[in-house]
Amino acid sequence: MELTLHKRTGTAEFRAFAQPARRLRPGDLLAFGQGLDARVEARQAGEVLLAFNRSGAVLDGAIADIGTMPLPPYIAKLRSPDDRDFSDYQTVYARESGSVAAPTAGLHFTADLLDRLAAKGLGRVDLTLHVGAGTFLPVNVEDTDQHVMHAEYGSVSADAASRLNAARARGGRIVAVGTTSLRTLESASTEDGLVHPFADDTAIFITPGYRFKAVDALITNFHLPRSTLFMLVCAFMGLETMRRAYAQAIEKEYNFYSYGDACLLLRPR
Repeated sequence: MELTLHKRTGTAEFRAFAQPARRLRPGDLLAFGQGLDARVEARQAGEVLLAFNRSGAVLDGAIADIGTMPLPPYIAKLRSPDDRDFSDYQTVYARESGSVAAPTAGLHFTADLLDRLAAKGLGRVDLTLHVGAGTFLPVNVEDTDQHVMHAEYGSVSADAASRLNAARARGGRIVAVGTTSLRTLESASTEDGLVHPFADDTAIFITPGYRFKAVDALITNFHLPRSTLFMLVCAFMGLETMRRAYAQAIEKEYNFYSYGDACLLLRPR
């Protein structure tokens, strides 16, 4: 039995994807070893709600000891997770746990690169978005209005909002590192372009025709067709521009996925 914990719902509760889920029933008790148990509280469409016999930091420590890092399938099918993944598959500026995957655009940044950007006078503001499993679901409907986005938790502090608004007021540009940062900023912004403190779930689904309020530029990896992330970059730069960019990426054999190449997208001022 494989269980991938993807969202915490309480100090002792997690929602998890189960394989094979059909073997589980509400009330079943799962023993993971080292005294860690969990009861199945509910099951629906390959997902279960688990109530553990430990909570808080004690539960977090037990999960870290017993579990392994859930790498993307295209990496995991080639090899087993190892200790290097805890640094390789993580941004250098990550601080909080809660995402099911790394925001891959941030993997391009090293501590040295951040120092060099700061030396050139580029300001840096940290945001939080807990990437959810719904981010990676393909769009299987012809009408995108029928696609249901999963909610993800994001937060923008009052200090972060103030610094971003001040930069904009000076004529500066806001550059989002990754689609997760962009979605958080757009969720925290009002129609007048001001960023406000934010701490809530967001299910924002950005498709062509969306009017961007806060973000002027985007650093992002190359995304798969029919994904919500590809639709977002097409909304940001225009479908034809992204078609030309992806045609070059394919012709030049750029790498896609988590450890792939990135691009800098600059919207017209």
